[in-house]
Amino acid sequence: MNVLHVCANPKPTEESVSKQLAAAFFGKLIELKPDVELVNVNLYDEKPPFYSYELYRGVWNPVFDEEYEPTKVEDMATNYASKQAELFNEADVLVLTMPMWNFGVPAIMKAWIDQVLCPGLTFDISKEDGVQPLHKIKSVVLLVASGGVYKEDDDRDALTRQARHAFDFIGIDDIEIVWAEGQNPLFFDDCDERKELALEAAGEIAEDIADLDLSEPEGVEATAE
Repeated sequence: MNVLHVCANPKPTEESVSKQLAAAFFGKLIELKPDVELVNVNLYDEKPPFYSYELYRGVWNPVFDEEYEPTKVEDMATNYASKQAELFNEADVLVLTMPMWNFGVPAIMKAWIDQVLCPGLTFDISKEDGVQPLHKIKSVVLLVASGGVYKEDDDRDALTRQARHAFDFIGIDDIEIVWAEGQNPLFFDDCDERKELALEAAGEIAEDIADLDLSEPEGVEATAE
């Protein structure tokens, strides 16, 4: 099993609840599957650039014009995206660790998603065939912490909505979420209890991921190369 872990939290682990969720998740996963191949990407060490006009032209113009040849500048603009897409395409499971900031994903995580979810890198797209994945990811795990509490389908939750729709677009509909809510001690006296419940949930989700069936359906060839 190949797991790509992308972390978007600048805090040290002792101060970051989302990173503590990641520690609990991977501790259990590695206990159950010692041979797991784990690749860690810390976005504060490998900062993604913001989506640019050159990146747009480099990845989308060939979709609209098969004879289009990206310029050297456009090729250079895809360097980060291509490197991260290669890691993405090699993974069976994607784990995203992050806080909720202003009701959504941190900007640095959004920038990474924008870089990776590009045609020709992680999916192909055409009028005839629609979207065809180039990856083999079976599941995405979100490890999230927030100061507030957000019930299911809360209109303020832009984080999980964005993740679900973005990854569903490229053929990933299995999204597992571990969420440590109510971590602002100014408003919640039970922060520690909420965190403990989330840590337990992280271990349980790790057990589910350890049992994930990575085989291809009979008679269906993998689309990823």
